[in-house]
Amino acid sequence: MLRAGVGCSTATDPIAAAREATAQALAQAGLRAADGAICFASSKHSASFRALMRTVAEQARTAQVAGCSASGVIAGGREIESGPSLAVMAVGGGIQAQRFFVPGLKGRAREAAAEVAAAVRPKLGPSNLLCLFPDSYNLDPEPFLAAIGRELPRVVVVGGGATEDGMSGETFALCGDAVSSNAVAGMLFSGDFDITSGASLGCRLIGAPHRVTAARANVLIELDGKPAMEVLKQTIGPLAGDLRRAAAMVYLAMPLDSQAERLEHGRYLIRNLIGFDEAKGLIGTVYSPQAGDLIGFALRDEEGARDNLKRTLEAMQTELRHRAAFGLYFDCVSRGSNLYTIAEHDSAYLARYFTGVPIVGFFTGFEIGPMAAATRLLQYSGVLALVSGRPE
Repeated sequence: MLRAGVGCSTATDPIAAAREATAQALAQAGLRAADGAICFASSKHSASFRALMRTVAEQARTAQVAGCSASGVIAGGREIESGPSLAVMAVGGGIQAQRFFVPGLKGRAREAAAEVAAAVRPKLGPSNLLCLFPDSYNLDPEPFLAAIGRELPRVVVVGGGATEDGMSGETFALCGDAVSSNAVAGMLFSGDFDITSGASLGCRLIGAPHRVTAARANVLIELDGKPAMEVLKQTIGPLAGDLRRAAAMVYLAMPLDSQAERLEHGRYLIRNLIGFDEAKGLIGTVYSPQAGDLIGFALRDEEGARDNLKRTLEAMQTELRHRAAFGLYFDCVSRGSNLYTIAEHDSAYLARYFTGVPIVGFFTGFEIGPMAAATRLLQYSGVLALVSGRPE
């Protein structure tokens, strides 16, 4: 029978933290030894990541241990966004776990994806959940994920970019004794189980969608035949008077289907706006728009994020065929208390919809998850993957 448990520690000593969190995870799972363990450790432990990982492996009695650095961790209903913290999930019984580590991400997105695929392909089973924990600062995620999709077309892929507390300027992939920036670590879970996944965007659509009528490189020139900046200002109303604030709250929304005639819940991606030229009416973006593209604008706010989260969890609850044995949650670092007015907001909703399910995760630099049958780079989102054992 598939078993899992999570543990969390805020101990300042990394070895004590590893022992405490792992003991909690094993106890909840009812395991003496795990088949695999996932760890997310705050930057406060960065000087001792290697010793911390060895301790988790020794305590869990498994060599299959992987994870990454995090600005904050999520475990068992808690969201610890600052200070020393460690979250551990232990999994066993009817599941296979295989860790992997690929160094040298910078300028090698497609090559690194091929190496990940080569590492896990021999271990693939009837059901497969691939968890990716890449360094956020040295990976070009879109070509990497596109290549992962080509290499492993029937594998469910989730994860998030490693984060740090803003002091070190480096994020780290953790895998066994390997601790490195400019790398990706991860875990393949394989066996006979069900996977239910969903992605909740932290934004809500505002205004009507528009057609791009003129663009150059990454610059929007005209929307619906009007200067792009004019259309944006009409859409955001009072925010137009403070473009610096607007840049932190308003985003571009793009449909997943290039032939779509409208934007729909769960079928669009969010991308940043990176600059405005009011005199010329131009908007800079992080992608290259083409004439004829359908785009919209989305506002990141507490109300929209909460509504989107509830709709996503309700859909997943309906889809779930058997009670989940465990879950993984990857939550954008711009969510949490940065977005909501209460602490541990998302975890409270996870517990409401999936009572008693052990869930572990961390606050991410970007999110990875399936949307519309493809692995996507997501932003300002919360990605949840639930694993359920099948009745014998």
